[in-house]
Amino acid sequence: MPRLSDILLKAWAKPSILAVLLFPFTLFSRSYLWLDHKSRQRGWQSSTHLPVPVLVVGNVMVGGTGKTPIVIHLAERLTGLGWRVGVIARGHGGDLSASTEVSQHSLASHVGDEALLLKKRLHVPVFAGQQRAQAAAHLLQAYPHTQLILSDDGLQHHALHHDIALCVFDDRGLGNGWLLPAGPLRETWPRQLEEGVIQINVHTGSKAFEDSIAAHRQLAGFAVNGLGDKRPLGSWIGQQVDALAAIAQPSAFFSGLKDAGLTLSRQDALPDHDALSHWQPATALDVLCTEKDAVKLWPQHPQVWAVPLTCELPDAFWRLLMPHLQRLSLAYGQQTA
Repeated sequence: MPRLSDILLKAWAKPSILAVLLFPFTLFSRSYLWLDHKSRQRGWQSSTHLPVPVLVVGNVMVGGTGKTPIVIHLAERLTGLGWRVGVIARGHGGDLSASTEVSQHSLASHVGDEALLLKKRLHVPVFAGQQRAQAAAHLLQAYPHTQLILSDDGLQHHALHHDIALCVFDDRGLGNGWLLPAGPLRETWPRQLEEGVIQINVHTGSKAFEDSIAAHRQLAGFAVNGLGDKRPLGSWIGQQVDALAAIAQPSAFFSGLKDAGLTLSRQDALPDHDALSHWQPATALDVLCTEKDAVKLWPQHPQVWAVPLTCELPDAFWRLLMPHLQRLSLAYGQQTA
């Protein structure tokens, strides 16, 4: 039986019958967005302004567009350039009641799968919390020399002011261009930017969207398990494996494995951020999953293999971004990296 999310994604791809039936309900979305904008415009709602620049990696589409790998790439590249970076995330899939620092030994059930993945991949402070302003404030309190905050998602989270917005698109573009629930948009396009905010559009698929810059993404040529072993992906060619993905678009992961020459006996597509707490291997075959799944599975199933997703942004992106960061750093009274 098709999942509800799959039905909606298909309906949102173009002005379908289901989308037309749902269109009157977009009035509620439009009313909420208008009221939210007016209340901020008139000062009825305030945003927290941090003493350091904030760069948000987000999207206007429902579902994943590849934000977290971009955050990882940005943090690694900027750290290599000498910037002291901190990362905040909402903690999707966790049970946080207040913001907290994420450690290598945190549980995904507490801090969220993406926040834990960020910490395991990066050597920078990572804080998670439903209130991003609170998470960022706690990060700066614990690490006062931080020069830049990267926010994984949060483009529509106006309680925390951001200086730069990276809006990420995939091959869906804007879908049918309608707001929820008739379409996949969380907000109208073009976005209504606050004064002084810089927006850069990035696309992670094969189709460029408007003036977006292409991010190069591909599965790594190896897999790792929870026991510390590393194995070339090509070593599974000629034998069957099981595949698991609890992400927004599991088919993309499965297609990547097939493109690498692997034969998939099973393709378990589960809801994004699924806790996987009751998952058990169905066969004796090796199981390959995403890194986001692995951080939840490894405490109980360290034999599962995770295939990293690599992401890189071209030089054109960095030539566009870095002058903005340098200017913002000076404006905030910092010594630039």
